[in-house]
This record gives sequence, structure tokens and C-alpha cells, in this order.
Amino acid sequence: MKINRHIIVFDAADLDAESSFWAGLLDGTVKAEDDWHTVSVGGEPRLVFQLAPDHTPPEWPDGAPQQIHLDLYIDDVAEAHEQATSLGAKLLKPADDAAAESGFQVYADPAGHPFCFCWGAG
Repeated sequence: MKINRHIIVFDAADLDAESSFWAGLLDGTVKAEDDWHTVSVGGEPRLVFQLAPDHTPPEWPDGAPQQIHLDLYIDDVAEAHEQATSLGAKLLKPADDAAAESGFQVYADPAGHPFCFCWGAG
């Protein structure tokens, strides 16, 4: 079997908010259709968002469970935090020590999907 391409698809009730957030965070562009938005980075599709009007956001760490999350490895924690929160992310769990050689912080995107900024050994 040969897989030619893989795409991660998120459910979201507000496609504009969700796709704009991820396009801003990944420095990408949005191609919007009625019930399907694609975020491309460098001309390549990276994430897709499908309309799910009844989407229930996960409640991390307890409550409605997450279905998936992304780990994004970054170089500058403060810069990544500022960009994500300015785009609408919510900090769910700060790092135990943001100055440590390695660590992570947990965020939620506008639809409530958790993701992590990670640094150091991965």
C-alpha cells in the first residue's frame, strides 16, 4: 500500500474561526468551501476543517474527552505563546518551568481542540 498524502481533519462548529486560527499559527492560507476549509502551508494542504454544527469541545484534562491533539515543536516559547493567544488560543496548562531545557504547554484552539507547544528533546 502506498499513501500519497495524509491530512488531519478537525470537526468545528465555526469554520472561519477554526481555519483562520490555524492558518495564522502555521503561516498558511485558507481555501473555504461551504462546509470544508483547507489550510495550506507552502502550497501544500496541511489541515482540513469540516463543519460539525453540534461539535462539543473537549474539556481538557477532565470532562468531554479529546479525540486528537497536535504536538508542535517550537524554538521560542514566549513568541509561540503570544502568537497563539493573539489568534484566539486559550492556555490550559502552563509549563512547570518555561525556562527548562525541555517541556510543554497545553492550549485549546477556538473550537476547544487541545494542542501542545513542545521544546527540547522530543
